[in-house]
Amino acid sequence: MDKMNKTEVIEFILQGVSERAELRGLLIAVFLAMYLINLMGNGTMILVISASKQLHSPMYFFLSNLSFVDMSLTTITVPKMLSNLISGKKTISHSECIAQLYFFAAFSSAECLLLSIMAYDRYVAICKPLHYITIMNKKVCLSMSAACFIICFVNSLLHTLLVNRLSFCKSNIIEHFFCDLTPLFKLSCTDTSANELVIFTVASAIVMVPFLIILISYVFIISAILKIQSTGGRRKTFSTCSSHLIVVIIFFGTLIFMYFRPSSSYSLEKDKITGVVYNVVSPMLNPFIYSLRTKEVKTALKTVLQKIFPYNKRVEHLQRKQYPN
Repeated sequence: MDKMNKTEVIEFILQGVSERAELRGLLIAVFLAMYLINLMGNGTMILVISASKQLHSPMYFFLSNLSFVDMSLTTITVPKMLSNLISGKKTISHSECIAQLYFFAAFSSAECLLLSIMAYDRYVAICKPLHYITIMNKKVCLSMSAACFIICFVNSLLHTLLVNRLSFCKSNIIEHFFCDLTPLFKLSCTDTSANELVIFTVASAIVMVPFLIILISYVFIISAILKIQSTGGRRKTFSTCSSHLIVVIIFFGTLIFMYFRPSSSYSLEKDKITGVVYNVVSPMLNPFIYSLRTKEVKTALKTVLQKIFPYNKRVEHLQRKQYPN
């Protein structure tokens, strides 16, 4: 193509989850509900962990970090999608798209690293319980958390700079509901081989190394659990990490399917569904998985709610006084 005939794209059109106009009202209601549930669930988790002294442990410190990441991950994409659905414009500027890509890449990779840190924390707690307090002290936890976010934001900056050098002149229609790497590569009229090389080296390390750490940690954890003689002891020990394992399976399963499969198997509809799962559904479900399956969180949540809403306690007291046993 002659350079004189090229028109540089300054604005993109996000195709969205569905192009069917009759589904617009339903999509607005569903995604708004999921977004609000995400904010409420993860916000409550952060509040409960910070307000409950019994949850001031490494496991819950990293869980509060995970809740913050989940809130941020969905906030990067869903409000813009809802705005476009309500207005019907479906547009996003080039600068907004690059910013969305940067923060999405940062927080999604932060989730990978946090889940691997949490797996290591469970490994130390179950396999090295006598040394747990020494190994997972406050300084180590803060250093791990800080390193996680620094690595992720630097990694995201690398991808963003490489994408920013691309010229988009083929089309301005992004076949997704947010600015992601693969749909942007399809629109580029510049060679993307350097970008793809970085994805399969640096980005793969950000995803696959944490995934391997999780696998190795759970090999040791399961081995240690099987050595426990009592059935009740095995069940109780496994329950402390079962919530984390469910979250890992959902998040890494969809992430690996999305980015680490042959290009020949690329499917627009499947990728949209997968994107919704790891970008909206998984962050929304995480706090409920942890709160429903972790006794300490349920107890702490009940205590915090009683402090905020003491009315129920007064009603119970009056009922007992009025109807004594």
